[in-house]
Amino acid sequence: MDIIWIIIIAAAVILLYAWFVYNSLVTSKMRISEALSHIDVQLKRRTDLIPNLVETVKGYTKHEKEVLENITKARSSLMHAESAQEKATADNMLTDTLKSLFAVSENYPDLKANQNFLQLQQELTDTENKVAYSRQFYNNNVLDYNTKLTTFPSNFVGKSFNFKEADFFEAEEADKKPVKVSF
Repeated sequence: MDIIWIIIIAAAVILLYAWFVYNSLVTSKMRISEALSHIDVQLKRRTDLIPNLVETVKGYTKHEKEVLENITKARSSLMHAESAQEKATADNMLTDTLKSLFAVSENYPDLKANQNFLQLQQELTDTENKVAYSRQFYNNNVLDYNTKLTTFPSNFVGKSFNFKEADFFEAEEADKKPVKVSF
């Protein structure tokens, strides 16, 4: 009779542990979704600022049509990206085109002095900082989740319920190279 109770208690402990790990994995997946939505909010804010910036720049830079078209294309691809990887790629493309826009603005002193342009530039800089923070928050949640999925013994529960590792929000290889500054 004592052996039966020991088996029942052991089974109950194992089931409680599996239940705890399962709920922990579900919570971690929800945190990843929440973190990705934070990134989406900031990327949306940035894509909403871009048309205003483009209109401001258009008045000053009649000959820089290609730069403005590239920004519009990059903005559109970011708005239509769905997965974390697609968003990361589109975000990196938009960041590159914005860098070229700000480089072009250096050639137009009146534009650089325009209050609207300066305010939009400041808002974009603020948004870039928020995007970077949101990416970090997302990647921290992905790290925690993926660690739970790969460590013993929670990996057994994860595999049993078909939990899959999440992708990190990564920078493009070109963005990892050091910036060359020359005067």
